[in-house]
Amino acid sequence: MSKITVVDIQHKSFKKKLQGYDPSDVDQFLDEIIETLEDEATARAALEAQIGELRERISHFKAMEESLHNTLLLAQRTADEVKASAHKEADLIRAEARVAVEREVAGYGERLNEARRECQRAIENAEKAKSELRSLLMTHLSLLERPEASSTPLLPTGPAEASTAQETNVTPPLNGSSAAYADA
Repeated sequence: MSKITVVDIQHKSFKKKLQGYDPSDVDQFLDEIIETLEDEATARAALEAQIGELRERISHFKAMEESLHNTLLLAQRTADEVKASAHKEADLIRAEARVAVEREVAGYGERLNEARRECQRAIENAEKAKSELRSLLMTHLSLLERPEASSTPLLPTGPAEASTAQETNVTPPLNGSSAAYADA
């Protein structure tokens, strides 16, 4: 069975019979049906046009959605790359700082070692000076405590004693007392 169109209704003719329907009522009813079908066809055409527009908009929105999705993925990838790059840069900065600190600490350690060596040299020099001073004092003390200095006259009496006094670099006191020699 095929669909009836408005044109089919307009051109339809009916056989006439006795005691049939009033042709004017049938024609009026057919006119109303035609008008209704035309209105429905117009509305249907408008709805189909609207459906077409909506489909176009849907496809446009789907394209926008795809574009936004791709943009979002690209932004996410870019953010991940920036984040990874920032982490790498932070690691590099930390490593450089660590190396710089280690160099600085090594420099301070070297300066500390140099200061310790200098301190050790100063201690050794002080010990050496003490030792030399002790030796000098011991030499002078031994010269002061020599038995011959207290029992023999301080002035050389002969040429042999004069040479002994010159060898020890002792100058005899002029007044001849050993007490004056000890005080000097």
